[in-house]
Amino acid sequence: MKSYRKELWMEAPVRRAYINITPQVELALADSGIREGLVLVNAMHITASVFINDNESGLHSDFEKWLEKLAPEKPHTQYAHNGYEDNADAHLKRQIMGREVVVAITEGKLDLGPWEQIFYGEYDGKRRKRVLIKIIGE
Repeated sequence: MKSYRKELWMEAPVRRAYINITPQVELALADSGIREGLVLVNAMHITASVFINDNESGLHSDFEKWLEKLAPEKPHTQYAHNGYEDNADAHLKRQIMGREVVVAITEGKLDLGPWEQIFYGEYDGKRRKRVLIKIIGE
C-alpha cells in the first residue's frame, strides 16, 4: 500500500469563508499516483472545518445564516471561552460543520456524487491555517 501526504495553507481575508478545495485535492491525488484507495482531508485548526456539499452561493449564504443562529459571534461576552480571544463561536461552528471528510478513490478519481465538492470552512480567519490531505491505496 502506498501513502501520500500534502498540506494546503489557507488564509481567508475575512472572518468567515467557504472555499472550494476540490481542485487542490484532485491535484494531490494526481501527484500521488494512487488509483484505488481513500483520501482523508482534514482541517488542522480548531476554528476551521472541511466538509462536502454543493458549490452553490445561495447554500453557502444559508450555512452562514444557520450557523450564526446556532452560535452567534456577538455579543462576545456570552461565551465563557472568550477572554484573550473572541472566537468561541468559531469553535462551535467548526464542531457543527465537522473536521474532516474521507472520499473513495476509484480509477484515479475522487468518487464524489454528482454535485459534491470538498470545502474548507473558515470561522476565525485572517491568519494562515493548514489543511491535511492524506491519501492511501494502490
